[in-house]
Amino acid sequence: MTDTAPTDHGTPDPETLRERALTHLVTARDRTTLLTSCVEGPDLTGQVSPLMSPLVWDLAHIGNQEEQWLLRAVGGQEAIRPEIDSLYDAFEHPRSARPTLPLLSPEEARRYAADVRGRALGVLEAAAFQGTRLTEAGFAFGMIAQHEQQHDETMLITHQLRKGPQALTAPDPEPVPLFTGPSEVLVPGGPFTMGTSDEPWALDNERPAHRREVAPFWLDTTPVTNGAYLAFIEDGGYDDPRWWTPEGWEHVRRQGLRAPLFWRRDGGQWLRRRFGVTEAVPREEPVLHVCWYEADAYARWAGRRLPTETEWEKAARWDPAGERTMRYPWGDADPGPEHANLGQRHLRPAPAGSYPAGESPLGVRQLIGDVWEWTSSDFTPYPGFRAFPYKEYSEVFFGPEYKVLRGGSFAVGTVACRGTFRNWDYPIRRQIFSGFRTARSEGGA
Repeated sequence: MTDTAPTDHGTPDPETLRERALTHLVTARDRTTLLTSCVEGPDLTGQVSPLMSPLVWDLAHIGNQEEQWLLRAVGGQEAIRPEIDSLYDAFEHPRSARPTLPLLSPEEARRYAADVRGRALGVLEAAAFQGTRLTEAGFAFGMIAQHEQQHDETMLITHQLRKGPQALTAPDPEPVPLFTGPSEVLVPGGPFTMGTSDEPWALDNERPAHRREVAPFWLDTTPVTNGAYLAFIEDGGYDDPRWWTPEGWEHVRRQGLRAPLFWRRDGGQWLRRRFGVTEAVPREEPVLHVCWYEADAYARWAGRRLPTETEWEKAARWDPAGERTMRYPWGDADPGPEHANLGQRHLRPAPAGSYPAGESPLGVRQLIGDVWEWTSSDFTPYPGFRAFPYKEYSEVFFGPEYKVLRGGSFAVGTVACRGTFRNWDYPIRRQIFSGFRTARSEGGA
């Protein structure tokens, strides 16, 4: 058996790169504008949770990162407002402390971000896309577009956490027939290429491409649904220490967890709050807002386990017919609306079994989009990892404190989601748009 990386079509020509960068920068800014213009007053300048920044901090931080990397590092320009660099340094000020800082007002933040963007587009127009690793293939522009989309997802989490009436709207995903395919698929064992060395805008923790061996295993065809998770709840899953790690059981007891975040029982019905609207929990959707401990406990209860990060990536990228590793489950083409639920096009996951055009060659669905999927793996570097362009993006987070999530959610921009993209968080986090699917080894759990 052989395995090759995705076909290398060569670096696109400068005008194609310029257009691609422009498209993603504009898409991200349109979304930022929506997220910061649909509320005002304390909802914009205050803090809805110590886990989150005020929305106005995110807005100015987005502008400041763009200034530092596109205007100063790539464009060689003088700083516009060097005195605010420390205010918007994510590592200097924890989120809980940011409301106490002398932040720019909403009007100042908007003017600043717009000024930076106007100048950045000038840098883009003159860019040669060669000479340094930062400019090669437009990496810096891709990095900034991804950074803004990641903060857009963070701001969408803030909107979900805020109390009060609905501020955002979006159409629901198209209804689909109830999925009646197999509940699991067999992922064959053998080697494959994990990570990437030739994806131009891939971030440092996705690199380099390297060989991995995987034993055969079974994987859920779709993410675990609300209906399936309800069975775990109704079977006393939150009251039985057999299903929990010692740390997970302690966390559940200490926090009094009884169900996913934003759920509540009303008589005989389970309800959830979603972006200011209370609704019945839809049984056919992937479960959302569960922490790693909950995902792991459900898997144990079901006689299964969470997949490793390596297993997840093989299921998402392996093409057995071509014996090669692809960029996405459906192939090498960029995501389209037919492939996955991405980019805040909807404000909820699509029903399990949606997007047959995004199915992997092995028959697995919704590996990209809808919900971030917890894996069993700690966040660690790949062999040969090199931090770039700064250690604080990935390197400082490596270690057993963080678990890896894969696949992206409905809140992830297409530029910040691919088969190699790695997300990570503490195993207690539930405000993120996280779900999971389960696996079992070929001979058992």
